[in-house]
Parts: sequence; C-alpha cells; structure tokens
Amino acid sequence: MMRGTTFWIGLLGVVIAGVLATRIGVNEYYFFAGYVVLQFVVIATAWNILGGYAGYVNFGSAGFFAIGVYSSIALIKSFDLPLPLLILAGALAAGTVGFAMGYLTLRLRGVYFAIATLALAIVLETVVANWGYVGGAAGTFVMRPRDVTFFNSYVEYLFVVMLLLAAVAVVIARTTELSRLGRGLRAIRDEEIAAECMGVPTLKLKLVAATVSGALMGAAGAPFSYYVTYVDPPSAFNLSFAVNAVAMPMIGGTATWIGPVIGALLLGSIQQIATVTISSELNLLIVGLMLITFVVLAPDGLVGLVRRLVSRARGH
Repeated sequence: MMRGTTFWIGLLGVVIAGVLATRIGVNEYYFFAGYVVLQFVVIATAWNILGGYAGYVNFGSAGFFAIGVYSSIALIKSFDLPLPLLILAGALAAGTVGFAMGYLTLRLRGVYFAIATLALAIVLETVVANWGYVGGAAGTFVMRPRDVTFFNSYVEYLFVVMLLLAAVAVVIARTTELSRLGRGLRAIRDEEIAAECMGVPTLKLKLVAATVSGALMGAAGAPFSYYVTYVDPPSAFNLSFAVNAVAMPMIGGTATWIGPVIGALLLGSIQQIATVTISSELNLLIVGLMLITFVVLAPDGLVGLVRRLVSRARGH
C-alpha cells in the first residue's frame, strides 16, 4: 500500500512540476529537449510491454511511431482536429496495426519475429513515401496553431502533452506489471511452452501486449508533426526511434516498469547534451557504446545492477 501511494504521489509531483515550469520563464530550449526525452520515455515504455515482459523483441518501433505521425497529418489536412483527438486517433490506428501484426506474426519466435517487425516498418515507409496526400517522399509542412490557452508558446503545450502521455504510459506499464497480464507475459518470456501447458492463454496475452505497445507508440508519434513542423518519411521512420526503443529498456532494465524510464531519461538526456555541445550525428554512436557496455557489465540493466549490489550489501 505504501509503495502504491508513493508511486502516485511521485508521479503527480513530476506532472505538477512540469506544468509549473511553463509558468516561471524557463528557457524554451529546455522544453524542446524535454519533449524529446519524454517522447523516448513513452516509446521505451511501450516497447518494454511486449519486448521486455513477454520477450518478443520488436524492431519495428519506428513504424508504429510513424503511424501516429501520419495519421495526425492526414487528419490535420482533412479536418484540422485538435491535438488530443489526433493523439487518440494515432493510438487507435497504431494499436489496430499492432493487433493485426501480432495476429500474423506472434506465432513466430526469436529472430523470426524481430525480422517480421522490421519488415513491417519498411513496408509502411514504402506506402507512406507513395502517399501523395501526406506529402509522399517529398514530405510536408504542418503549421502549428498560433495560440494555445494557458501556455506562452505551443512548444510549452507540446511539452506538457508529452509529459502527460509519459505519465499515462508509466501507469499502464506499472498496472500491467502488477496484474495477471504481467504475470502471464513473464511466464511467456521465461518458457512459453510450459506456460501453455499450465493453461496460460499465450496468444491472447501477446495480442493484448502488442496492441497496447503499438497504441502507445502511435500516441507518442501523433504530436511529432507539430514539434518539427516538417515531416518526411526518413524523419518519421528514423532509425534512432527503433534503436533507442530497444536500447533504453535494456540499459535501464527490462524486468520492471521503471527500467525503461531510467534508460530513457539517462540516454535521452545524454543525447540532447551531445546534440548541443558536439553533434547530433554522435547520438547513435553514444547509444551503441552504452548498449555494449551495459550488455557486458550489467546485462540486467541499471535496475538489475542496483538490486545485485543491494543484495550483496545485505549479505544474501
């Protein structure tokens, strides 16, 4: 009970602090950078629901993110919907694709499933590149609304929206971890055949995880066009989304909801600092070096490393 109360108080405190930061004249750059870091919190948390809990490694994260991006672009051009509805639509579209992908591919295991998800992202990028209504291969510009109630700029608004999305993603991940769904997914990760023999509805649970994971990635992608204002397929399907989606949970720890959050905050912050001080071209190099380091020295991530150190200190 105490842990649950601490979680909710801490989460509410973070959200309130983020909103208050928009009222005290903080430099707008921090909201730009914070948006990116929080975006990775959502993506990493979403990936972990299927890749971490169930052990099904998804290399197609960029595809689900881009579904959210281009769903919102199409709806902006057609109906000029407000951002909350764009996020809902992006989540619905990506969740539907996640369910369909899961139904077709979740009977595959290991590297075969990973390759199938990567192929899905490539197919989606090809489709978008030939979809003239959303700009096709040439890309398209998206104009931000001039004013937004309560906030001094639209960037502040986007930051708070992504903060709320990150909070929702964390709540969903923690709820999943503590529920029968989470226990079933962990059983699938440990030994799927044994789980089936014990009566665990493995395909059903994997479909739920794939749908929720895809929906969260799509929700993270929906505000992207307003953030960058110009979108083309290489930016929406950027390799960094797929790489970071895998690396951040592994660096933080895939066995718990807080691992992807720690990995995203750490790795995302380092990338933003490197972008300003050195070059954005080093981002993937940083991810690769950190991933190799953690795979060798802390294969269970930071959370697992801390748990081992605590256990040793207690003499267990």
